[in-house]
This record gives sequence, C-alpha cells and structure tokens, in this order.
Amino acid sequence: MAFFQTPPTLGNQFDDDRVLQAYLGSALPGDVLSKVREDLRELGDLSGDRLYRLQLEDRLNEPKLTQWDPWGNRVDTIEVTPLWKEAARIACEQGVVATAYERAFAEYSRIVQFAKVYLFDASTDVYTCPLAMTDGAAKTLLVHGHEPMSSRAIARLASRDPKTAWTSGQWMTERTGGSDVGLSETEARLCASDNADVTDEWPPRKPGTPVYTLHGTKWFTSAITSQMALTLGRPVGNPPGGRGLALFYLEIDKPNGRRNGILVNRLKDKLGTRKVPTAELTLDGVLAVPVVGTSDGVRAITPMLNITRTWNSVAAVSAMRRGLALARDYAKRRVQFGATLSNKALHLATLADMQAEFEGAFALAFRVVGMLGREEAGVLTESETKLLRLLTPVMKLTTGKQAVAVLSEVLECFGGAGYVEDTGLPRLYRDAQVLPIWEGTTNVLSLDTLRAIGKEGGLNELLAEVKRAAESCTDADLVRVSRAAVNTMERAAEWLSRSYGADPMGVEGAARGFALTLGRSTEVALLARAAQKSLDRDGDPRPRAAALGLFARGIDLVRDDDREASAMLANDIR
Repeated sequence: MAFFQTPPTLGNQFDDDRVLQAYLGSALPGDVLSKVREDLRELGDLSGDRLYRLQLEDRLNEPKLTQWDPWGNRVDTIEVTPLWKEAARIACEQGVVATAYERAFAEYSRIVQFAKVYLFDASTDVYTCPLAMTDGAAKTLLVHGHEPMSSRAIARLASRDPKTAWTSGQWMTERTGGSDVGLSETEARLCASDNADVTDEWPPRKPGTPVYTLHGTKWFTSAITSQMALTLGRPVGNPPGGRGLALFYLEIDKPNGRRNGILVNRLKDKLGTRKVPTAELTLDGVLAVPVVGTSDGVRAITPMLNITRTWNSVAAVSAMRRGLALARDYAKRRVQFGATLSNKALHLATLADMQAEFEGAFALAFRVVGMLGREEAGVLTESETKLLRLLTPVMKLTTGKQAVAVLSEVLECFGGAGYVEDTGLPRLYRDAQVLPIWEGTTNVLSLDTLRAIGKEGGLNELLAEVKRAAESCTDADLVRVSRAAVNTMERAAEWLSRSYGADPMGVEGAARGFALTLGRSTEVALLARAAQKSLDRDGDPRPRAAALGLFARGIDLVRDDDREASAMLANDIR
C-alpha cells in the first residue's frame, strides 16, 4: 500500500505553550490572570484550529487593486483576502489593540495585550502589521493630545466594534530611502482658504490649527486599506533634514466618501508578507493637519516607532513558536530509518537549539512589554525609563535575526516538504525575513543603540539588570552562565568606553556585534532568572536547559572593526 505522510497539526496554542503559561503565572497577579485566562484560551483555540485552517485554505489569495471602474472613474479599491477579513473581526472583538487603551489591568494591560498579539499573530498572515501601526498611531496621538483629532481617532483605533473600528497607516518611506527620512520630498502647502472640502469639523483640529495639502510620493506604505494615517511632510519654507519635517494626521476618505487626494499607483510584489497590501502612493493635495507643531516631525513620531518595534519583536517570537510547534509535532509523526524523528539524537539537538533561541527572544521581548505597561501606568522608575529606551532597539534587532535563523531551521526539519509551498511552511520563512527590515534594519538599530547610550545612558542600567538576574540564581550552572553574561556585558561596556574616544568610526563598524552582544547577554540572564524561579517553584528543568543552551550558542559578538580589511572585502579590491 502506498505511503502518505501524516501532516503536522496544532492544538490550543495557549494550553500547549509552556513558556507563555510560565511567564504569565510569574508576571501577572493571580486575580488578573484568572480574569484573562479564558479569553487567552479562546484565542489559543482559534489560532490552533479555525484560523489556522482558514490560513491554509487562504494560501493562494492575495489583495487585489482595482484602479478604475467600468466607466473610467478612478476608484483605487483594494480587496483583502478572506483570512484578513476574518482576522480584522476577531482582532476587534478580542481587543488585540483595545486592551492596551482600556487599561482594565493597569500596569499589566500591555502584558495582557501582547499575550493576545503573540497568540493571534501566527495564524493571520501578518494582519498584525496594520494592528501595530494602529496601536502606534493611537499611542502617538495620546502622547501629543491634539483634540479633537485624538478623541475622534483613538475611539475608533481602540474600538472592539468591527463596524466602527479603524486601522492606521504609517507613511514614512519615500523613493529617497526608508531610514534617512530627513530626505523626504513630500511637500506640505497651506490649504487655500476657499477649499470647499474644509469645514470647521473636518479635518478634525483645534481652532486656529492650519490645514495643509500634501504633495509627493510615498514609495512603501503598508496596509493601505486603513482609514487614517500618520505621515511626514515638509511645510513650504522649512529647512532640509529631519527637523524641517512635520508630523501630519490625515484621513483616507473625505466626509463625502471620495478619496482624500490619494492615488494608489500599484501594490508591491514582495518576497513575503504577501497578504499585506503594501502600496506606492501619489499624494495629490491630501488634506492633512499637523499633529504637533510644524517641525521636528521625526521626533514627534517616535512614540509610534517604539510601539511598532515592540509588535515586531512579539511577532518574531510568535513566528518562532509556530514553527517549533509544527516541527515538534511533525517529529512525532515522521518515521525515518526505523524510528520517529523525535527519537533521533541529532534531530532532538536541533529542536533544542531552536527552542533555546525562542525562549531567549520571548524573555527579552516580554521584559520590554512589561516596562512599556509600567511606563503607561506612570510607575516606571527613572532607571527603568533609560533601560526601556535602550532595550527597545536591542530587542527588535536581536529577535528579528533570531526569527530568521530559527525559521530557516524549521524548514530543514521537514526536509523537502519544508520547501514545498502548498504545505504552508515556506511562508513562515518568507514572512520572517521582513522582521529584521521593518521599523529599522539591524544596522540602523545598532546605531540607534549607540545613540541611546550616548544621549540618555542606559548601559549602566542594563548592566545592573543583568547583575540582578545573576544574583537571583543559586543553581550552580545557572550561576555560571548568568555570571558569564555579566562578564560579557562588562567587557562590551569597557570596549565601548575605550574605543569610542579613540576610534569612533571603528565603533560604528562594530556596532552590530556590540548590540547583539547586549541582546543575547540579556536574554541569557533573563532566562537564568526565570529558570531559577521554575526550579524553586516546581522543579521544572526545561527553562534551565534553555538558559544553558542559549549560552552555549554564543553571546559575545563584540569585535574590533578592521576598517581597511572591511573596505577591501566589501569592495572586493586589493
């Protein structure tokens, strides 16, 4: 009889997740956990069952752009896929964004919210992209407090009603590049006083706030199906560079239902995240309102970037967890050379390495999530504020690289089936590759890490964090690896102090290794602390194995940069 391989399956993604369960049990008070447990179980069931099945059925569908109606009118309508439509409804009803703004759990609200994000993300083909920007927009408007714009938008961005909920875009990238936004060519002109579309009520603004029209091209705008966006533009007469930009609020449609001067040139054909309708736009007189002043727009949009980088990291962790869940289940089903893969020593060692990377990334991402919640509740200390500023870019760049490496290994765990599109597995890897790119590449965030240390400090606070984690350990092996994490970070700090004054360009060349050293050392220390708690609580040895495994994979990546050798190899010259 012909052989047919049984495919992997998923169970309830909350019930089956030891790492999430242990973290929530430690991070949340008992009364909070008891209130949210059933909601998380419901989301875990959706993620492992109905949403996952819909995800596989929806595999070949992609968003479709219709630029013209049959009578020649420009319409630029975009139809998203069935999975995204269902994900939009579930995200609203489950409060995947709203939980953060309802603040029902005070300083723990962000932990509850991002637990939902973590469970939701992996089965929705990156619907978390518009949700991340929605959360970031709500946070930015809340920080700047521009009424009535803020109240109008936040009520919709944080809604649990699919009929009234909005999502938001974040339009920064232009043809001049994504990271150096100071090169933006979008021009903001004061709106003519006789513009019939402008009323006292729309666009929403404080009395006396000017209305502008925006003109230019946005080369890469994700989730163009949103109802609003925050974007950067340069008011006429402002100087070049980032300080001459202003942050603007705009709505996609006018009150009469017509497009607000936005033309969709095309949808991008991307390696991954193919469900995300990423568009190239022409802004042709878009009515927009400054969010806060008419300059320093890059600084004004910082709250959004901090939020979206956190979503990026939690999505990285979620993707790793999904790949591992599938690979682990498959290992129990796949028989080779007389035994299942789950009984093969080398395969087990490979899965263990991946699990260690995932657990380290989880610990780092949710440490930042916890501090974010404390900041919003007004209970974050000054030293924690510095730590949060430093750890946000470190977290994002570290977890992004880990996700790509882990999901590459996941495909290998399936052999040839991992390379075949209709298994749904290659999408995991293709979508992961965006994580080190969106919201700042590894190099950009490595330089941001140096800027954060130079401007605000934070390195001493991070070192203190790692030392506290090490001091909490009593198990001999956990003491060993956590102290090694402290020593590694101390050497990294000494290297930075020694090199910065003597060779600042050399520091820039080595910034990636330095930042990854901070991230991986912190992960080991956090894992060691969690592992000691687990041993003390119930004797579970698995977190201990993860801490030791991550340490064995290497944490010290600081290397002096030989600029002459780098230039020779990079340019392939003698």
